[in-house]
Amino acid sequence: MSSTMSQAESPAGVDPGALLVRLLDLWTCKDLQGLRAEACRGFSGLAEPLVGLLEVLGGCPGAQRGRASTLGQVVLGEFQRWRGAQQPPVGLEGVSGALVPALQSTALGLICDGQPGYMEPLLDIYQLHTLHRSLLLQHVTHLWDSTAFREAAMLATKLDLQADLDMEKMCVPLVLHDKFPLVEAYVKSHPHLQEALVSMLDAWCTPHFSLDTLRSQYPAVCLSKHQADLMQPKLIIKHVFRLMDKFNIDPAKCSNSVHKRKLDSLRFLMAMHFREGRMSEENWSDHVQAMVEGSVELQVYLVECVCRYGSVRQAAEWARCYDLPRNRLPVGVWDTLQSLPPAQTGVAPVSGASPDCWSLSPDDGQRYYQLPVARGNVHFLSTLEQLEPCRHTLLQPGTVVGVDMEWRASFGTGGRQRVALIQLAVSGSVFLLDLCAAGFSQDPQTIRFVRDLLANKSILKLGYGMSGDLRSLVATWAELSEQPIKVEGMLDLLHVHQKMQMSRRGCEGGRRGVEVAVCEGGPEKGLSLLVQQVLGKPLHKQEQLSNWERRPLRQRQICYAAADAYCLLEVFWVLQEDPAHYGLPADLCSIGPAPTHNSAPTQEQRNQDKTARDKGRRGGRKMKDPGAPRVCAVSPRSGGGDSVGEGEGPGQGEGPGQGEGPFVAPQELRVVCDNMLQGLGRYLRCLGVDVLILENDDDHRVAAKLARTEDRVILTSGQPYQTLKSQVGEGRCLALDCGERAREQAVQVLRHFRVRPTPQHVFSRCQVCPSPKGVVCVCVST
Repeated sequence: MSSTMSQAESPAGVDPGALLVRLLDLWTCKDLQGLRAEACRGFSGLAEPLVGLLEVLGGCPGAQRGRASTLGQVVLGEFQRWRGAQQPPVGLEGVSGALVPALQSTALGLICDGQPGYMEPLLDIYQLHTLHRSLLLQHVTHLWDSTAFREAAMLATKLDLQADLDMEKMCVPLVLHDKFPLVEAYVKSHPHLQEALVSMLDAWCTPHFSLDTLRSQYPAVCLSKHQADLMQPKLIIKHVFRLMDKFNIDPAKCSNSVHKRKLDSLRFLMAMHFREGRMSEENWSDHVQAMVEGSVELQVYLVECVCRYGSVRQAAEWARCYDLPRNRLPVGVWDTLQSLPPAQTGVAPVSGASPDCWSLSPDDGQRYYQLPVARGNVHFLSTLEQLEPCRHTLLQPGTVVGVDMEWRASFGTGGRQRVALIQLAVSGSVFLLDLCAAGFSQDPQTIRFVRDLLANKSILKLGYGMSGDLRSLVATWAELSEQPIKVEGMLDLLHVHQKMQMSRRGCEGGRRGVEVAVCEGGPEKGLSLLVQQVLGKPLHKQEQLSNWERRPLRQRQICYAAADAYCLLEVFWVLQEDPAHYGLPADLCSIGPAPTHNSAPTQEQRNQDKTARDKGRRGGRKMKDPGAPRVCAVSPRSGGGDSVGEGEGPGQGEGPGQGEGPFVAPQELRVVCDNMLQGLGRYLRCLGVDVLILENDDDHRVAAKLARTEDRVILTSGQPYQTLKSQVGEGRCLALDCGERAREQAVQVLRHFRVRPTPQHVFSRCQVCPSPKGVVCVCVST
């Protein structure tokens, strides 16, 4: 020991082997603070720090059970801190030129020997990007051949080696393992690789694609049942469309996915028109024509669907429209086509079109909300001269404006939705801005008017689900992306509606709202439901899916668009008169978005909560519970606001957990942990929570089945969350970070569900099964 100490006291005589022994002792004793201090002293005493570091890392053990990080990762982190504090910083510049290649080769070998946590620091410290490209490619290939597909892709991405590698070979194993974020990082800044990736996925969407054939080409790739289930065409198509939009790829290069999505959209349109009657003949005809344009296969499918859902005569009219060959038509259609009166080919049939009237029919007028504004006070604006009176009316301090936007529905077939019409309603008048009029829409004065309106906090703007409208507005005007609008004075009635719904359910201990009857034709939702609950009648939504880009608009379209904006004013006026009757606060503008209950707080939020609690303890004041919802209100009376064209705010959701209310005992919380969170499950069971834990070979869907049959909440992590949350009720699935320690995860769960354990709850359950203490358990080891 004395010799070791003498070496430590001599700055030039620290032996890397002796330093490793001391660090291992401290690591074994879990003395992390002492380990960091010893590492810092040792680095300062090494004659060649970069040489000694590699020797220490070479002797460090790998991952150990119960440890969130390895000794090597801690040592590297401390070396980075120590290195940054040196003047000048320690680097390869201070090492003899003959030694540099050997150090770089050793560092690269450590990365390739199963230590992915070393990659980022070693690439920086030893400047591995300066090595010969062929040597770097050799190590990437070695990682891939060792089935370290993730590490191979990460190394290739960080060293920018993608141009010399086979994209399909590198990315297919990652796609099969559902590592899409890593795949997207791999092709980032490489447009030709992005296009090749999307084309590859699109090729998997054909009816002839076989997962078994693909797996036979990559025998080293092992898939779980869950991963194999994710290779369904429907899920792959979702990725294709998402990546098409993200990488701005022409949909024409993804013909298989687009064709399949259009088939699904045609089925949806058939159901909307023929089964549910929620789409007029004109609207339906507009959409199906756009859907089948240029594709004989889709045109034939359209005729088959019309023959099945409508009549043979209608099918024959559509067959004549597209001049389809006889051998592609269903039985009876050709004969019926021959008996039709002569008509021009290429003209779509529209049968049974209803008259284009401004007012609703007497029956619909009794059932649905009617616009209380005369036709003469609804102004359609398509020139700058027409815009001037609108500007003068709306841009007055204290004005209340109902805002809505319409665009042509794409039914998920690609392309960004661009606003075709902006509706602005004030008391007694509605202004409709025609964004399909090119000269008017792209004129700087029009854009400036909309920007001034949204940014003026002295004008109260009312909307419903405005985040979607604003996204479409940004897609319409590129100027809003380059110079985002700071939206001020916006009250989103969607948030007010959520508050009403929560009060009606008694979730917040408020007064229950007025119960409303649901009209015939199915339950209302969204804005139509809010209008029904407040004004007594729902909206007439038959024109909702109109072709809003067609000009001129029909009278019914104009009336629907005006009513959609004006009803916001009437709802606001009624709620403002007696907010308590609907379970709302007196100041409606103080209502912000509902908190999300589908994911745990971020690390930044947890740090903020901890700081707030510490301040509360020091000040002796009672602090608000950190588990309470974080409300991000956008009030016209506040200086805050949302930015259009920037990142989205928090999501919305309803469900139990993370809200105001009493605390619950641990035994009242029933959860099922999937096999990625087994440590969390054991920790929660120690605290008395009723926990079921999936085994390693259990499929993730077992968790969904247990949650439904036993009324449990699913605790999961990563990609399975997206699958599981759709199989259980709202708020019954919580996503956690599997990279955190079990104790940190447990704190998040307890805070989220407002569980307060006491010493009596600790070890109150069997540690093998969920049986409570005092119940005869067969899990006792013999």
